Amino acid sequence: MAHEKINECVVFTNLYYSVGDNTWVRVNDDDTVTIGMTDVAQSLAGPILHAKAKKVGVARKKGRPIATVESGKWVGPVKSPVTGEIVAVNEILVGDAQVVNRSPYNDGWIVKMKPENMEGDLAELLTGDAAVEAYRAKIENDGVTCTHIEGTDEYLI
Repeated sequence: MAHEKINECVVFTNLYYSVGDNTWVRVNDDDTVTIGMTDVAQSLAGPILHAKAKKVGVARKKGRPIATVESGKWVGPVKSPVTGEIVAVNEILVGDAQVVNRSPYNDGWIVKMKPENMEGDLAELLTGDAAVEAYRAKIENDGVTCTHIEGTDEYLI
């Protein structure tokens, strides 16, 4: 998978990003999307203590919370980058919220959703080189350096 590293922060070029909310979207083969927190978000939060996603069947408008995350530094929402219905929740988060720190783009996903208007929502997100450049500016402006929990192999992809 093609990616860029900026101050140790990983940005995959095949994902869609809501840079302002630090969330990512992966389009699945079944017309659903997987949503998670970015490497920047998990680094800013620090070790995540709890992550509680909304339930399957809950409809969310773009920008509304799909989960609440708590770390030693921060408690706050994970905002949905699309409008749609939650069709799956990552059950690993219940017993091991730090999976988001170890694997924000793979095992640490938050929810899967069935978007109401996938094409329209994705058009408003950044992907590829545009996402990389937006994160480069954000990381440099905010002085972010990403940190990763030992034993992570996701960043070796």
